Amino acid sequence: MTDTTPGSGAGAAPAARRKVNPWIIAPVVAMAAFMEVLDLSIANVALPHIAGSLSASRDQSTWILTSYLVTNAIILPLSGWLSTVIGRKKFYMMCIAGFGIASLLCGMAPTLELLIIARTLQGLTGGGLQPVSQAILADTFPPHQRAMAFAMYGISVVFAPAIGPTLGGWITDNFSWHWIFLVNVPVSIVLWLLVEALIEDPEAAKEEVKRRRAAGIRIDYIGFALLALGLGCLQILLDKGQEEDWFSSHFIVIMALLAVVGIIAFVIWELGSEDPIVDLSLLRDRNFAIANAMMFMLGFVLMGSTALLPLFVQSLFGYTAMQAGMVLSPGGFMIMAAMPLVGRLVGVVDARYLIMFGLLCSASGLILMSGFTLEADFWTIAHARMVQAAGLGFLFIPISSMAYVGLPPGKNNQAAALINLSRNLGGSVGIALLSTWLVRGTQAHRADLAGHVSPLNAEYLQQVAAVERGLLANGADPSRVHDMAVAVIARSMGQQAELLGFLNDFTTLAIVFFALVPAVIFLRRPNRPPGR
Repeated sequence: MTDTTPGSGAGAAPAARRKVNPWIIAPVVAMAAFMEVLDLSIANVALPHIAGSLSASRDQSTWILTSYLVTNAIILPLSGWLSTVIGRKKFYMMCIAGFGIASLLCGMAPTLELLIIARTLQGLTGGGLQPVSQAILADTFPPHQRAMAFAMYGISVVFAPAIGPTLGGWITDNFSWHWIFLVNVPVSIVLWLLVEALIEDPEAAKEEVKRRRAAGIRIDYIGFALLALGLGCLQILLDKGQEEDWFSSHFIVIMALLAVVGIIAFVIWELGSEDPIVDLSLLRDRNFAIANAMMFMLGFVLMGSTALLPLFVQSLFGYTAMQAGMVLSPGGFMIMAAMPLVGRLVGVVDARYLIMFGLLCSASGLILMSGFTLEADFWTIAHARMVQAAGLGFLFIPISSMAYVGLPPGKNNQAAALINLSRNLGGSVGIALLSTWLVRGTQAHRADLAGHVSPLNAEYLQQVAAVERGLLANGADPSRVHDMAVAVIARSMGQQAELLGFLNDFTTLAIVFFALVPAVIFLRRPNRPPGR
């Protein structure tokens, strides 16, 4: 089949690549993104097994996560520039191949040090998969069809964190932790072959690569160094902050200073560069800037709640890692069901209304979570998660579609890099802040409740007496029954304090989404194609 002569404007790239059905390309790039995002969460539940197997402490094993997140954060914003310099398809295939090789090395690592090195390489090679996948979809589909394409991509990047703990727990329990990495190897091979056969760069992108090579490729070493310093230190700060007690640690203070200096210097340097490695000028576009802010908060709430809920049921209800993952699974399937529907609705309903509905629906689910008690059963918790997840399904696609309104097609690589960076950073910030608020909120509530535990408090004495009677009825030793009753009440007080800490976090997430609703009115409405 002969290629259509490329034209100009938004429809040029899609028209030039009709020789492959775009709906065949979409699941391929979605699977690549799914594989990479899954590795952000699948390893979490396996850390105790990995630490035991490699004779490492729990604190040492957390560098398995940190090393991946740091290099992933650094490469994400660079992916647009690398796609332009190397060629998008070539860079994409290099990422897939590198990710597969790094996964193999992770699965075979005999020591913690080698595993951390392999995870660093895995984050470095995998960081380009998300933004390049989205950029390929943006160029493959015309604007009025992008929503349905983004639905498939959205299922990958939103469903993967939800299913990651469940899948990781199942693999670790039934096989070994090595397989959470080795499973990526055959998938990478198949994806590499499919990308080679199905995907081609748009003609405009090929011409841009030729132009850059003819002019001589200039590498902005200073910009790259500042980016690596700023984002690398920021990610370490977020990942290790709570563990090191934040700014009481000299290490965290140094990381914070380096992150601030690196990011500010990078922004100043890039805005003054003729050929920036990250095109920050895109943020001057109102829609793109607001969409990035919303995507940041989407990552904040999605990853924050995904981290909180399993911890909630494990800490207070004694769920196993597998059972905790199952609590998230109904919400994941709700997202899968909602996104194709939203993809169709974007073509006929103003995307801003869909975003508003998604924010309100998801916030309502979080309000349900803020009312949990210690008597909540599995389906009470799962139902609240399903309501929240249904709202999340109405956010990713409309926000992504609104981000591209008004942007020239040649900027799709850079735009995808920035919007994926916003979501990932939002997730890191959300997990870091919510875990800190949980610990400190629990401590504050415990101190408040402890103030009521006194021999001078009549209600406390009545409670102790009631517990003593219950223990005696069950055959407890009368000489020890008072101490046992006090211990029971102390344990109950600790649970109540921890419960209140969780409920505060869920309430905070709900407030975040409610507060975002007014921002939606500042988005420009996209122009609909004729006849729609």
